Amino acid sequence: MDETLDATQEKAASLFNELQDISFVQIALILLLSFATIWVVRRTIPFLADRGPSRLRLYLLRAVPILRMVIILTALLWIIPLIFNITLQNFLVIAGAASVAIGFAFKDYVSSLIAGIVAIFERPYGPGDWVEVDGDYGEVISLGMRAIRLRTPSDDIITVPHDSIWSNNISNANSGAQTLMCVAHFYVEPSHDAAAVRARLTDIALTSAYLDYRRPVLVVLKETEFATHYQLKAYPFDMRDQFKFISDLTERGKNAIKAAGAKPVSMNALAVIQDRGAG
Repeated sequence: MDETLDATQEKAASLFNELQDISFVQIALILLLSFATIWVVRRTIPFLADRGPSRLRLYLLRAVPILRMVIILTALLWIIPLIFNITLQNFLVIAGAASVAIGFAFKDYVSSLIAGIVAIFERPYGPGDWVEVDGDYGEVISLGMRAIRLRTPSDDIITVPHDSIWSNNISNANSGAQTLMCVAHFYVEPSHDAAAVRARLTDIALTSAYLDYRRPVLVVLKETEFATHYQLKAYPFDMRDQFKFISDLTERGKNAIKAAGAKPVSMNALAVIQDRGAG
């Protein structure tokens, strides 16, 4: 019994380097250097991205989580040999014990970390993308190891854990592209000249100050039970102007529809008409 206990204690002790051989000062300096480097990366690159050419913005923002992961892995690979006596046998013992402990104590947290690593490589979203997750729509302003942070159109900040990708659909409006499609909706009373309305709505998009002229402009219509539904689809030059662009299209589009001799129908009026029809 004593021999077994002594053997176990000896094996446990062999996992670690001798206490006097562990340089705690060096470990502290590595941690400090890593945190400082991550801090500089998280501050400097977004600063440069917001002030540099628009076409480089997403590439710079997407580099932040990759650089952070490289820094963290480098620090871990630097520190572990300072603490542990790394052999194949010790590595298997440490990995097994850590897996069991982490699995029980930090299951959800680890799930988010693993999902974060998957997200870096599969790229369902990235910094600068406009995404919708579980009903929340906004721009990805940071991509951490555990969660992303979204800035909504109302300037709210929402934190979404990465493990949401296991169970939710992720809608990405631009998916790394420099722009995204914007849609302005119009409802018009059915008796009108559809060709004239389409031509005027197209002109509205082509004369907008926010339009990306390299992208197509499209007007589609669909007859509903109580009105004709027009969708004016176009791309802004800078996707951060998407709401200004939609507002511009909507404001001038309503006037253009009236100028074409058609009568716009508001959503409230449409709801009343639908209620009457249902009654």
